[in-house]
Amino acid sequence: MKEDFLHYVWKFQKFEARVLTTVAGESVTILSTGQHNLNSGPDFFNSQVAINNQLWAGNVEIHIKSSDWYLHNHEKDTNYDSVILHVVWVHDSDIFRKDNSVIPTLVLKPLVDLNLLTNYKNLLFKEDTWINCENSFSDVEPFLFNNWLDRLYFERLEQKSQLLFKELENSKNNWEEVLFKMLCKNFGLKVNGDSFLSLAQSVDFSTVKKCSQNQFELESLFFGQMGLLEDTIEDAYYKSFQNKYKFLKSKFSLNTTPVLPVKFFRLRPPNFPTIRLSQLSVLYAEKQGLFSGIIAAFTIEELYKIFDISASAYWDSHYNFGVSSLKRRKKLTKIFIDLLIINTVIPIKFCYSKFIDKDCSEELIALATAIPNEKNNIIKKFNELNPIFKNACNSQALLQLKTYYCDKNRCLKCVIGNCIIEQ
Repeated sequence: MKEDFLHYVWKFQKFEARVLTTVAGESVTILSTGQHNLNSGPDFFNSQVAINNQLWAGNVEIHIKSSDWYLHNHEKDTNYDSVILHVVWVHDSDIFRKDNSVIPTLVLKPLVDLNLLTNYKNLLFKEDTWINCENSFSDVEPFLFNNWLDRLYFERLEQKSQLLFKELENSKNNWEEVLFKMLCKNFGLKVNGDSFLSLAQSVDFSTVKKCSQNQFELESLFFGQMGLLEDTIEDAYYKSFQNKYKFLKSKFSLNTTPVLPVKFFRLRPPNFPTIRLSQLSVLYAEKQGLFSGIIAAFTIEELYKIFDISASAYWDSHYNFGVSSLKRRKKLTKIFIDLLIINTVIPIKFCYSKFIDKDCSEELIALATAIPNEKNNIIKKFNELNPIFKNACNSQALLQLKTYYCDKNRCLKCVIGNCIIEQ
């Protein structure tokens, strides 16, 4: 058993609470279990209990055994001076305050239904399973399950918003700059995302805006800052890029801030950084006022129209400098645009709505549910357990579930885990 089970039992009063007494025979009435503390200090703050009809307000500490109080050195920590009740599974030692008075102790073991404990052990202490609840994953009532997925989706957006608000602070509330950095990162995908972000951080956004008036200039800027124009290649267009970047470097006094090198290895040619950087430059050259346009777009169709762009003409017959290929327009695919909407557009919209104190949750749910679910091993496995996950709202929620609940054995903080334990 772990203490988190006792936290769960106390927080939701999953025990027989009609007639409670301390180990000293004092009557106990729980008026408020208190606020669960997830940081250092007592486990529950601002609890209220009546002991022998005397009202006490303070903190509650929970342990497997009473003697754990001394094992954890709480007697030396002033944060525990205000503990009004010690809740334990097994009582093996009296606990004293500094004035030598005994802290009242409530023992939970005889009060908890054995089925609850059995279900908890069966769920949390399995081996060789992908997730603890995989045998019961599809048994949860659909209404509860769907509500939990919605909560997980917004929990994931909240986590993403921390990075965005940090970038917003660094940019002095320049939302266009934040959008540019996030688009750079996500145009680079998983392999080159950090490299593309370092590109965005290497040049002042005001320079990007000035260069966006001329697509060739902006493309040259991106290639040059990324270090892709430092070779000797017998290609006239490549040399044009080099000359333009040399001019821009002088004009804008561009520093030589190193960026992370990009990778081509094991990438499909459409995802080569050359193609993605060109597409990004075309997006900013053709879609002036990009941030305003994204915020004003309410439907998936409007967003698809915004991102309906192709790499510049040179890349119709190239994937890399100086190497010809079959002629083909390098448009952003629907799958790629969907990833941009999931990982950039929706988080930006979410953060901006919080910034202006506006609720746009229904709009974001509608956008996410209009996009097919992402294709990866985690979503594939969840669909094998319960084949109901069809859209990006589902898949983003499931990624949050797997990473922050299943992998960390936080079943007691999960609606699915709670339903299984209480069966």
